[in-house]
Amino acid sequence: MKKEETTMEDNWNGIKEALTSTCQEVLGLKKYHHNEWISTETLDKIKERKNKKAAINNSRTRAEKVQAQAEYIEANKQVKRSIRADKKKICGRTSNDGGKSCKRRKYETASRYNEETSREIQ
Repeated sequence: MKKEETTMEDNWNGIKEALTSTCQEVLGLKKYHHNEWISTETLDKIKERKNKKAAINNSRTRAEKVQAQAEYIEANKQVKRSIRADKKKICGRTSNDGGKSCKRRKYETASRYNEETSREIQ
């Protein structure tokens, strides 16, 4: 009885490995979903920032860690600037009024949030 169970488990594991390997070959690894308004340059900067974060974690000495942190901080600033620029582009593109509708939406959201929190406090 135990021999049959182990062979069934072995068979299942073999089938599972074969399926996952063929799926990875055909479909590739899981792709991360990103917003359409983020440009490819920004996505490249995000990947670079991720690599620099890994360098911080893999650094062995204190000096290497400090240098890697400085590089990461600069890369993080570049990513944030690039994302802000992309948001400005999409706000300008979606509306004909020069981005006023995006600002209005932000104001309405903030005022709605303030109303909700003020009711809860009182």
